[in-house]
Amino acid sequence: MEISVDISLYPLTEDYVEPILAFIKGLEKNPKITVIKNQLSTQIYGDYDDVMALISTEMKAVFEAMPHSAMVMKFIGNNRADVEVDW
Repeated sequence: MEISVDISLYPLTEDYVEPILAFIKGLEKNPKITVIKNQLSTQIYGDYDDVMALISTEMKAVFEAMPHSAMVMKFIGNNRADVEVDW
């Protein structure tokens, strides 16, 4: 089963850019996962088990390093990496 996840990380600190970039870099470590970045959030796509294991590992690392952070995620039960939107 494939899934799509939209993630936004909000470190509650003045120096927020580096922790966000480090989090994204951690997500990009797994070559089986597709990571797409934009100005507002990061989307990851791939096998359910691979994606969930990666999220668990990287989320734990964020909260251990910066416990005063918020993370918002949206999950979709299929891989939408190649979906074209006709506006």
